[in-house]
Amino acid sequence: MGEAAFGSNPGAWPLAAVSTPEGLWLRAVAAGGQGRYAAAEADLDRLVRAVDRGPLASLALSTRASFLRQLGWHDRARSFDGAAWALTGGTGEAAADALIGLAADALGVGRFAASDRALARAADLVSASESTRLPVRLAWVSAELAMARGDGSALEHAERGVELAAHTPSVRHRVKSLLVRAAAQCAAGALDAARTDGDRVLTQTGEHGLIPLRWAAASLLAGIGSAQCSAAEITDIRDSCAETVIRRGGVWRSR
Repeated sequence: MGEAAFGSNPGAWPLAAVSTPEGLWLRAVAAGGQGRYAAAEADLDRLVRAVDRGPLASLALSTRASFLRQLGWHDRARSFDGAAWALTGGTGEAAADALIGLAADALGVGRFAASDRALARAADLVSASESTRLPVRLAWVSAELAMARGDGSALEHAERGVELAAHTPSVRHRVKSLLVRAAAQCAAGALDAARTDGDRVLTQTGEHGLIPLRWAAASLLAGIGSAQCSAAEITDIRDSCAETVIRRGGVWRSR
């Protein structure tokens, strides 16, 4: 299951049956990456019924928050990330996940100072961990905060995310890192570079069935143009991805 959640096969479907709480979390992560939110939520429900405290319970809440953010519900995500943080005792990788989530939640509603504080606290936990995934997440949200503030460091953070992701087994993390870099390049006015990365993301998300990231890439390219697809094709891809998410149980905030 790890290959689907954090490895080389993020588009695997159907996912294998699992019998452990960790397996349920990995299934939920993999399903969410494909935009299969109803299936992912069902596995998270099973997980929280089996485990009501500790790191896995915290990760279940953080994962649910990440799904809400992907659909635009940053305000709702905050309560789940806050609950996830409360379960950690302020230590460990699950605590870092929760803090990075809280930083993204705050950023999404314009609370930039709160986002910055959460990232600073998360950075201390990330530096003490052996995770290869968490430094990539920290780089993503750091880049997104810098973009929101008009801070020139956005591209530096995004480049770090791409470099860190190259050393992880996770295709999904490598693809999202390219997308974050494309957004940072766009913010910096480097539109040709942004189109190149955006088109790469569009190709790779199509190959691996990563529908939410494919929607995000198409949304970015709809604004700056694609070197490989017409404007009409990009619009069709974006709208098709949005409809697929709805069919799979997602509820967009903007719809």
